Amino acid sequence: RTTEERLVGSIFKGRVRNLQDDLKAAFVDIGFEKNAFLHYWDIVPNQFDSGVEIVERENQGRRPQRPKITQKDIPRLYSPGSDIIVQVTKGPIGTKGPRVTTNLVLPGRFLVLLPNSDQSGISRKIENIEERKRLKKILRELHIPDGMGVIMRTAGEGQQLRYFVRDLAFLIEEWNSVQEKIKKQPMATCVFQE
Repeated sequence: RTTEERLVGSIFKGRVRNLQDDLKAAFVDIGFEKNAFLHYWDIVPNQFDSGVEIVERENQGRRPQRPKITQKDIPRLYSPGSDIIVQVTKGPIGTKGPRVTTNLVLPGRFLVLLPNSDQSGISRKIENIEERKRLKKILRELHIPDGMGVIMRTAGEGQQLRYFVRDLAFLIEEWNSVQEKIKKQPMATCVFQE
């Protein structure tokens, strides 16, 4: 059972096997018997769900925006045979392979690092208005690398800046080690486990 449980949240270096336009999905080999299922909308950089409030960061406006990927671009960007880094969102069920996304998340204690998103936000579960203001100020003080974002978790409520700084440093280090593994490891292997 444990191996199955640890699958969700794991990041794999995969290879696109085929695209099914009618399903709007790609099938990705991540080393399992069944190819993983990657829906087109899980490739398009996604907006936050309603549980997270977006926080604008000062230096966001100056850097060039990444070109927006739409579903029409996917067959060109991820043709069969191309490498792709995916994270499991749902384990395999019955005859179906695992469900994956390219919107990666690395969870820390107080922050969640979004290595492929330049948006940041705060969990809406933190309801106190003063506390939200304080946390937004902290979020804007964090040195988040270009092209990355973070979400402040509910556990961050009442925490001091230094704890967020430490958490961010840990997460960036973790992401760097994931990138090293991506470079070194063969195709269809796991590069990160929660």
